[in-house]
Amino acid sequence: MDDSWVDEVLAFWFEELEPKDWFEGSDALDDTIRTRFGALHERLAGGQVPPEVMEEPRTALAAVIVLDQFSRNIHRRSARAFAADDMALRIARNAVDKKFDDDMTPEERQFLYMPFQHSEISADQEHSVMLFKSLGDEEAIKYAVEHRDIIEKFGRFPHRNRALGRESTREEIAFLEGHVGFGQ
Repeated sequence: MDDSWVDEVLAFWFEELEPKDWFEGSDALDDTIRTRFGALHERLAGGQVPPEVMEEPRTALAAVIVLDQFSRNIHRRSARAFAADDMALRIARNAVDKKFDDDMTPEERQFLYMPFQHSEISADQEHSVMLFKSLGDEEAIKYAVEHRDIIEKFGRFPHRNRALGRESTREEIAFLEGHVGFGQ
């Protein structure tokens, strides 16, 4: 696999898209990502990850975007949306440990940190809040805290239950009724 995919992913995510596109989601955007990056996603999610993802900051960031963000677009409302989360988290954790984020923009750092926020493990959520606080962006911190608090309360993200075939508790159902659209 040549490394042109790194430039293509980063240019698409940070130059072609607007910040609102990152979080609002739409069928049109999902289709675009599926068409342009579906084959790349399948290769990376299937384990064909080049060793550079553990050694090169831009490659790590691009891989995290493909495995964490593109997964959610390509496989929206299905279990596959979360199937590459462990791999994305492993890459992100390595990148943070090696301080790859030191020379990244705040927007790049935000997406490098997303796998921590998407984890259903409490320690990862605490780490997420710490990382997002380092950005100094109050809106990003608010969402990191909200994700952490959901894991603290339920031990998982209730909005994933349907896609993952998990039974929702009454408390989770009540929560979901008050948070329509969260995590879609």
